[in-house]
Amino acid sequence: MTSIHEEATLTSKGQITLPKSIRQVLGVAAQGKVAFDLRGGEVIVTRAEGEHHDPAIGAFLDLLEADIRKGRNVGSLPAGLADAMLAHANHAEDVDEGIEGEVSL
Repeated sequence: MTSIHEEATLTSKGQITLPKSIRQVLGVAAQGKVAFDLRGGEVIVTRAEGEHHDPAIGAFLDLLEADIRKGRNVGSLPAGLADAMLAHANHAEDVDEGIEGEVSL
């Protein structure tokens, strides 16, 4: 495993620039995505492959979406839920959009 130590300065907007050596090792370029995972007191930065999500939940949601598209297994869902899920299928989230309400970490 490559061992690199780099530092970055946090701007007043909470932004940082990933150092070039880190970008190169991760294989990310302009418009590339990285994922941040907080584990204990450490932040782990990785290259994001598509959406960063729990694989088990993602697999379940993919299966559920396929069933809804085929019109199966939707009878037990609350009224309108299947329609709402279909309306938001493949909907990209704006990760730079502000968060409403209180956030607790």
